Amino acid sequence: MDIKENLNIVRKNIEAACAACGRETGEVKLIAVSKTKPLSMLEEAYTDGCRDFGENKVQELVDKYEAMPKDIRWHMIGHLQRNKVKYIVDKVFLIHSVDSLRLAQEIEKEAAKKGVSVNILVEVNVAEEESKFGTTASETVSLVEEIAKLPHIRIKGLMTIAPYVEDSEENRRYFAKLKQIYVDIIHKNIDNVFMEELSMGMTGDYEVAITEGATYIRVGTGIFGEREYAVI
Repeated sequence: MDIKENLNIVRKNIEAACAACGRETGEVKLIAVSKTKPLSMLEEAYTDGCRDFGENKVQELVDKYEAMPKDIRWHMIGHLQRNKVKYIVDKVFLIHSVDSLRLAQEIEKEAAKKGVSVNILVEVNVAEEESKFGTTASETVSLVEEIAKLPHIRIKGLMTIAPYVEDSEENRRYFAKLKQIYVDIIHKNIDNVFMEELSMGMTGDYEVAITEGATYIRVGTGIFGEREYAVI
């Protein structure tokens, strides 16, 4: 497994996708999805310039946070249970998976206790898959308006997990729909909402996501290979 070579391929693909749609490469940030991966692999990616890492589980994020350099930006990309919020509010750079007002209220409570502001994305289940978390497209704006009232939370944008498909073009409509919701929210000028980020696209479809406006792409298998379940 040559992580450096894999990263080189992903970065070249990002450049090509940006060139194809007239975007600057710097508009797209790569999150190395390091869930289930050992520290040695994260260290390789770090050495090759990765500073954004994505984790699915709170305990794994906390353990790696303690073990890795402090200039890393940690992204919570998995489903977040309310009883685990307290462990990460002061460690995570961005929570991608806020899908309910109750979860946001818990983040607000724990952030207030620790005296921090927490950056979040609202997760939208654009494809309405029963197996996925996320608010519905139709409820996104009202959820954003409610969360925006919480003073220790900064809404930075939206996130979606598109369906697993053989042909990445099949997911273009979901990425386009998320971008449209994002633009609609910008036009509403809601206080305490900073629509800057669209987290969408993974190993199989990130190039399509980039052409539809992704600012964060989440790549695991494309960097680290198939997932492993031995943690650290």
